[in-house]
Amino acid sequence: MFQGGKNMQDLMKKAKQMQQAMESQQKALEEKEFEASSGGGMVTVKMSGSGQLLSLKIDPEAVDPDDVEMLEDLIMAAIGEVQSKVNEASSEMMQGLTGGMKIPGLF
Repeated sequence: MFQGGKNMQDLMKKAKQMQQAMESQQKALEEKEFEASSGGGMVTVKMSGSGQLLSLKIDPEAVDPDDVEMLEDLIMAAIGEVQSKVNEASSEMMQGLTGGMKIPGLF
């Protein structure tokens, strides 16, 4: 076998190993749970690593019929925060797998 063929086999083997590692890390991320709150804990949101909303807890003191807009803002803030945590964990996972390389289609 010529040298170029061996290099290509090595490259394909490394690519397959990287794909398996990515799949394993992605599964681990999806099983992880993230939590965030807003309003000093008045609204708490829990989300899976896959982005599925798992729970939403609202402190009864946050429910003011005369200020529904404030409660809506608290909910949106908590959801935005937990989504940021999921996205950050996903980005960190990818950077760890790729060594910081920018691979088209992955980012």
